[in-house]
Amino acid sequence: MNEVELMNESLGGILLTPKGYQALQVELEHLTSVKRPEIADRIRESQQHGEFSEDNSELDEVKFEQAMVENRIAELKGIFGNAHVLEEDQIPTDRVGIGSLVQVNDLQYDDQFEIRVVSSIESDPTSDLISNESPMGTALYGHSAGEEIVFEAPEGKKRYKILKISR
Repeated sequence: MNEVELMNESLGGILLTPKGYQALQVELEHLTSVKRPEIADRIRESQQHGEFSEDNSELDEVKFEQAMVENRIAELKGIFGNAHVLEEDQIPTDRVGIGSLVQVNDLQYDDQFEIRVVSSIESDPTSDLISNESPMGTALYGHSAGEEIVFEAPEGKKRYKILKISR
C-alpha cells in the first residue's frame, strides 16, 4: 500500500478522484438547488388545489420522490464527510491503484481498451469507471504494466495484459 492508501485505511474514509468528487458535488448542487425546490412547489400546488385526500396517488408519488431526493442528499453529505480527494500526483502510475487509467489487452479477443479504477462510489462501467471492488478492479489492483491477470467475470474467466498505467 502506498502512503495515500494507508492514510485512507487508517481514517476509514473514501478515496475519490478529483473528477469523481466534482461530479458528486454537481449532483448535490442539482438536488438541493433544483430538485428540492421543484418538489416543494409540486407539493404546494397540491395543497392549494385541495388535492390532499386519502386517495391522491400523485401526491404520494411526489412525497416518495421527495424522500428519495432527501435520502440521496444525506448520502452525498455523508460521502463528503468521509471523502479524501486524491491529488493528481497521488494517483499511482507504477502499479494499478485508485484513480489509475489502465490500458489493457483482452488476450482472448486481442482487444485493447482503457478503464479507470475508482472507488465503488464513483464506479460507472458504462463510462469505463471500474470499481476497485469489482472482479476486474480487484484483479488489476496492485499490478504493474506488462503483467497478466486472470479473474472470474459474470460471463466467465477473463485474461488481460496490462499495457500501460497513467493518470
